[in-house]
Amino acid sequence: MLLVTSIIGIFSGQVLNIEIDKIVSMPIILVLIPAFIKIGGDTGSMLGARLSSSFHMGFGSQLHRNPVVRNSVYAALIVGLVACVFVSITVWITGMLFDMKIAFFTLLVLCLLAGTFELLAVFSATIAIAFASHRFGVDPDDTVIPLIATLGDLIGVSGIFMAMHIMNLI
Repeated sequence: MLLVTSIIGIFSGQVLNIEIDKIVSMPIILVLIPAFIKIGGDTGSMLGARLSSSFHMGFGSQLHRNPVVRNSVYAALIVGLVACVFVSITVWITGMLFDMKIAFFTLLVLCLLAGTFELLAVFSATIAIAFASHRFGVDPDDTVIPLIATLGDLIGVSGIFMAMHIMNLI
């Protein structure tokens, strides 16, 4: 597991390294990236822990019918989107303090667009990894959280660049 997460982490760093000139042209993105990539990893890990607990309680194949699990997905999505809004506000205020001006609406749309992509991708991976771990007899607690925390970094960085391209910021 450590080898896999290390390789994914190196790949995340390389994505940042490849796009370094685009990041330097908008320094406010440097402020955004660390907080933003934590949103997907943290909410995905939270969801993974809930799924793992459901497997341990014996729900197994009936997991998709369980309202507690469905509500956990909705709650994680709400927490993630609210965190995206909060991060955009905090980064905008930081940008104003350090004279790195960006329009608030632009930053909010960037965060929500990238955040939606990140959350959907991370939650899909969380569910797939949890089911695969359970099916192959591996404790989901041991696989989901480390993998999702690392995948959240990779998907979050990719999501920011994808949103920046969609919004024609770079």
